[in-house]
Amino acid sequence: LKPNQMTFQATLDFARQMDAQDSLRSFRNQYLFPQHQGNKCLYFCGNSLGLQPKKAAEFIKEELQHWQELGVEGHFEGELPWTQYHKALAPASAHIVGAQEDEVIIMNTLTVNLHLMMVSFYRPNAERFKIIMEAGAFPSDQYAVETQVRWHGYDPAEAIVEVAPRSGEALLHTEDILAAIEQHGAQTALVLFAGVNYYTGQVYDMPAITAAGHRVGAYVGFDLAHAAGNVPLHLHDWGVDFAVWCTYKYINSGPGAPSGAFVHAKHGNKPQIPRFAGWWGHNEERRFLMEKGFDPIPGAAGWQLSNAPILAYAPMRASHDLFLEAGMPALRAKSEKLTAYLEFLIDSLNIDERRFDIITPRDPAQRGAQLSFLTGPAGKQLFDYLTQNGVICDWREHNLPGEKGEKAGVIRIAPTPMYNSFEDVWRFADLLAKANV
Repeated sequence: LKPNQMTFQATLDFARQMDAQDSLRSFRNQYLFPQHQGNKCLYFCGNSLGLQPKKAAEFIKEELQHWQELGVEGHFEGELPWTQYHKALAPASAHIVGAQEDEVIIMNTLTVNLHLMMVSFYRPNAERFKIIMEAGAFPSDQYAVETQVRWHGYDPAEAIVEVAPRSGEALLHTEDILAAIEQHGAQTALVLFAGVNYYTGQVYDMPAITAAGHRVGAYVGFDLAHAAGNVPLHLHDWGVDFAVWCTYKYINSGPGAPSGAFVHAKHGNKPQIPRFAGWWGHNEERRFLMEKGFDPIPGAAGWQLSNAPILAYAPMRASHDLFLEAGMPALRAKSEKLTAYLEFLIDSLNIDERRFDIITPRDPAQRGAQLSFLTGPAGKQLFDYLTQNGVICDWREHNLPGEKGEKAGVIRIAPTPMYNSFEDVWRFADLLAKANV
């Protein structure tokens, strides 16, 4: 049954029954949980930093041993030479974002990759210079876009078009996004949206946005920081020009872990595309000849700059292997049920008095593993109460685009299918019910 067709029950027995039926339940045992009073915390912060896979330390130790035994020769010798290490991450990365393996690369960090992609795909001129994006985007994206526009000599107030929710609403309407693209089309150089809005948890209609951007002759890119490893992605089939994502949220690769980048095959095999180049993106067979003249590797790998930070890559093998083993379709199926159960439990607490205003879309197709809810004026006290009782989640000040004044904050809860259980969700809701704030 689909989540909206299921009959949930607000009991611990029911939650445990759901866990017993969960085909992914064993994956929970592959992760390390912070502790609270001798028990696992209720960890719902995978939308900021995912949990550590148990095998992460093992993979790091392997590379330390590799370094110890081989020194510099580790670049070329051993079971997985360092010059080839990034290739071990390609199958899972491609699976997670719906790409061909040569369309993805793990390198740098997210905002660095966003800048590199904009070097190639934001090429403004007097006729086309605008960037269309969502209002209230994560600050990294806002700052990257603002400074790219200034770098090219344009005024952000004129060159950046932000699509905001309608008055009194928290979410964007797809038709409003498409209308903005059509309205500014002839002047639009780039359409750049998040895959999932970090604040509301709304999944944007990426295939529709991509098609609309291409109809007006613009490039289309996505920041998938909150989408990769969270919601189904089919970047190649959608025809997206480029995308970037971090791997430390839902993909659980460690704090500040290297980022992923996608370049569609229609661009990846065009060496003439402008880019900022580095040694590691140069023709592998001739890399160590140290000759002049940049010859990019075909595919996304041609955007690499430097040799890989191996000790940062190592835990990524542990995290990415688990995604290949679990599979995104199964993770998505569990995620829909888990998030729907959380929604059901919160709604149950609102029957007598509306205490928690969910701003994330109700339609499972328009959200991932996150519910954001406004909390009222005592929201920070509620968050502190949850923290004191072993819940790790996320608090954000109220900042919906276009609204001013003192507002409630928002608590973001991310029931992550890889390691969260239905009992976790029930225990969280039980703490909410008992909150006296």
